[in-house]
Amino acid sequence: MAEPQTGAESGRGSAEPTSLCWLIGVLDDGPAGLSTEAREALGRARRVIGGARLLALCESLLDPAAERLDLTGQIDRVPVWVTESLNADVPVAVLATGDPLCFGIGGLLAARLPAGRLRVLPNPSTLQLACARFLLPWQGARWVSVHHRDSGDWVCGSTPGHGLYALAQALSGATQAGSGDLIGVLTSPANGPDRICRLLLAEGLDDAFDLYIAERLLQPDERLVSGLSVADLASARFAEPNVVLLRRRVPAPALPVFGLPDAFFDQRAPDRGLITKREVRAVALALLELAPTDRVWDIGAGSGSLGLEAARLCPHGHVHAIEKNAADLALIETNRRRLGVANYSVRAGLAPLDCTDWPDPDAVFVGGSGGRLTEILHDALRRLRPGGRLVLSFVLLENLSTAMDLLGRCGADWSITQIQAARSRPLVGGHRLQPENPVWLIQVRADPGSTPLTS
Repeated sequence: MAEPQTGAESGRGSAEPTSLCWLIGVLDDGPAGLSTEAREALGRARRVIGGARLLALCESLLDPAAERLDLTGQIDRVPVWVTESLNADVPVAVLATGDPLCFGIGGLLAARLPAGRLRVLPNPSTLQLACARFLLPWQGARWVSVHHRDSGDWVCGSTPGHGLYALAQALSGATQAGSGDLIGVLTSPANGPDRICRLLLAEGLDDAFDLYIAERLLQPDERLVSGLSVADLASARFAEPNVVLLRRRVPAPALPVFGLPDAFFDQRAPDRGLITKREVRAVALALLELAPTDRVWDIGAGSGSLGLEAARLCPHGHVHAIEKNAADLALIETNRRRLGVANYSVRAGLAPLDCTDWPDPDAVFVGGSGGRLTEILHDALRRLRPGGRLVLSFVLLENLSTAMDLLGRCGADWSITQIQAARSRPLVGGHRLQPENPVWLIQVRADPGSTPLTS
């Protein structure tokens, strides 16, 4: 008795639609690197879609009567072209580089085409080939693409719109214990190896990674570069196309996920240190209820302790911080580098006037108001996204009273937590407990599905 077919098996063979879209991965050796199945699919195609370079590489395999469509600058039109072909029962093939499901067009076509009409014939990714050239095991690697618009060289504290932001995030992740030690980068003409090296220099990571650069893989003038310093590579030029591998030299030290000791952070300390103390910081972070993708505002950043820990808890989000004291900005940058955080940007200024260009937040922490508490509350309540959380920290009763009055008048959903901690101090013959200043934390919640709160 024959075994029943699985869904994947039953979608092939005689039950296949009369025409399919064949998505074929091509490397720079062109036809030489294609399977017999891929060659036959290209020969049958009556419409072939691809970049000009790949179309030229595969020209000898194409039917002279087949229509050629250059997808350069028209990626969004490819699903339309393919669907038109399938509806007209015209065999169609799409050419992509390497593995089309690794930062390629494969995901777009899989999501947009009718079920069962797409077949993928991948080649190795160029990142796989580069790892093979340098004998670097890649099963734990993190892949990153910097095929983005030209945003210029990396500037510390850049926001997610920068073309190198994803790489900066990956590098910061690799500075944390337990993260992958190998990062593979699909480069672009704008964001090439030299610019990547300048990012490492800007972030102070030039001694943290070894670089491996593979130029023009599978072509007669293929070249492999390794063993050079980041500073030397930062001013070098490289042939296109190329890929970059970064391998961390020494495992990163383990740090707590959050709740770092106060002494970990540089801080301005005229008395006992201008910092959100660890006990308060831990409870405030709990009240913010952060998710990995959250956008966070940190108003009155001080030493940056809370916002920087929030950034580590939101690895796929971003923290926007503001601080009015210029001396604290330098301390924040020192602390940011020490933690290896890239998804954090801080500016000098006063909220809310200097925050108007920030994206609406999922969470807001107000650690200092600079005498503008009412304006800050109005703006935060107006812009907080549905389901968002606002946490305010107070040591002055007057500010607590102001906040409670405003929140009561605008009908917000809020609650108060008081933190009264005491820390042990040596005393002759033993230890005593020295109390810290009491702190009030107000949590405000925007109802999911509602419009942002207003005052």
